[in-house]
This record gives sequence, structure tokens and C-alpha cells, in this order.
Amino acid sequence: MESIGIKPNQLVGTSVFDVYSSRPEICELVTRSLDGESIETTLKINNEIFEVWYEPIREPSGNIRGVTGLAYEVTESRRREKELERQTKRLEEFAGVVSHDLRSPLTVAMGNLHLAQHSSEHKPELLEEVDQAHLRMRALIDDLLVYARNGKAVLSFEPVALDEVANMCWRTVSTDDATLCVETDIHINADYSRMEQLLENMFRNAIEHGGNSITVTVGEHDDGFYIADSGPGIVEKNREKVFENGYSTRRSGTGFGLAIVKQIVDAFGWEVSITESETGGAQFNFSKVKHSNLSEEQR
Repeated sequence: MESIGIKPNQLVGTSVFDVYSSRPEICELVTRSLDGESIETTLKINNEIFEVWYEPIREPSGNIRGVTGLAYEVTESRRREKELERQTKRLEEFAGVVSHDLRSPLTVAMGNLHLAQHSSEHKPELLEEVDQAHLRMRALIDDLLVYARNGKAVLSFEPVALDEVANMCWRTVSTDDATLCVETDIHINADYSRMEQLLENMFRNAIEHGGNSITVTVGEHDDGFYIADSGPGIVEKNREKVFENGYSTRRSGTGFGLAIVKQIVDAFGWEVSITESETGGAQFNFSKVKHSNLSEEQR
């Protein structure tokens, strides 16, 4: 009773409606029980959560002569339940991200290792590609483990040359006959590893949905940069859905690629929107992006 500010000796000779006059929700439950209803519900009182039961007391004749009630505090158990739900969701997201984002560098490593093993000439550049892919996988694992434990990876912002990181990420994705066109030389403030992750997912998504011979363009606008493609585009009604975890229009898709992009955008404090590109494909506009090579007057 102390939780609701009432001492036991204050209850003698009082009506339940007097005791709970400042708690209309409790008075309502008692009234419903007096009308014959058995009640089981949850109440929040003074930031504490209670499981509450009210049961009408019936005479042998069936008339109701009172109500009996029971309440016990479940605040801590509910808190643990919510935390467990958050952890479960985070682990599910983690498993999806690991399987999705490790695929590109693993494919690069396996492909170059196969070429090196079957080549009649010693080609150190192939093994260098394998080494870089393994370094990329290790960096991804480190960041994802931090994400799984804390809900987000620790970010370290630095000036990133968009053209350089875009060209590097293009080499880690299976691009076949697709073409990358980088029309910007801006530097942006971003966490380098997460920026790699964003671009790799964007390029892979464009090729998976647009075909092996599309052109992907990276350019700039006043408030940030964009990534456009010459594929079939995204119909307007689906432009918000594509960022949801598990959403994919391809049976073989994981539905995590653009969800990861959105997660990174949110972590950076940016915004992303989808429009139609000049060629009729999809254009992703990244806004509120700080250009680190602009003067204070231009920012």
C-alpha cells in the first residue's frame, strides 16, 4: 500500500471509493467487479507496474456482497522482459547483417584464391586482393560485434574522399558488366568503415535489382550526395518499404541491404530519400551530409 501512498491503518472504516478517489481507473475496476465481472489487468502506479485481479464475492443466493482484490508489483520483471525482447531483436538483426555483409569480401577472397591456385604464373596481386578481403571481413566482424553488444557500433568520424571510397567499394562487389561513374570529388565527414558498408550495400542492391549491365552514378548535391542507377527504378508506393528489415522483391534477397543503409544513415544523423534518376532508374539522395572540404561560408 505504501506504493500508492496509503498506510494500512488509514483503511479502517473507509470505503474503497474514498481510498482510491484520486485513482479513477481503480474505482472503475472495482465498479465493474461489483457488477459481476472478473478482472485481470495491469496498472501503472507511481512509475511502478502492478498485475491486478478483482473478483466479485457472491452469496449462496448469487447476490454480490463485495469484491476481493489482489495486486503484486511486476516492474522489474517487466523491465527484464522488455530488455530480453530488445536483445532478441538485436541478435536477429546481427545474424542477418553478418550473413549479408560478409558475403562480398568472402566472394572476392574465394575468387582470387581460386585464380591464384590455378594460375601458371605467380600473381601476387591476386593474393593481395585476398588479404584485403580478409582485412575487410575482420573489420566488419569487429564492428558488428560492437553493434550486437551495444545496439550500435562506435563511430569515429573523419574526412572521407567519396570518389576514392566509392571506387574501392566497387571492386569488392561482384559487378560483372556494370559500370560505375563517379562525378564528385567531395570529402564528407563519416565513419570510414560504416561508409564502406553503406556503399557496398548500395552497389550490390543496384546490381541485384537492375541487372549486370547497368550504370551506377555517384554525384553530389547542395546538401550531400546521391547514388543513381539506370535500372527499372522503384515504384513510389514501395520507396519507404525498401528500408524495412527483411523486405525484398527478390526471392533470393535477404532484405537486409537497404535496412543496413538506413541504420547507418540514422547513426550518421543524415537523411535518405528515393526519387527517379535521370535515366528512369532509382536515385537515393543522402542529405544533411557535412562536406568536410568546404569553407565555413559554403557550409
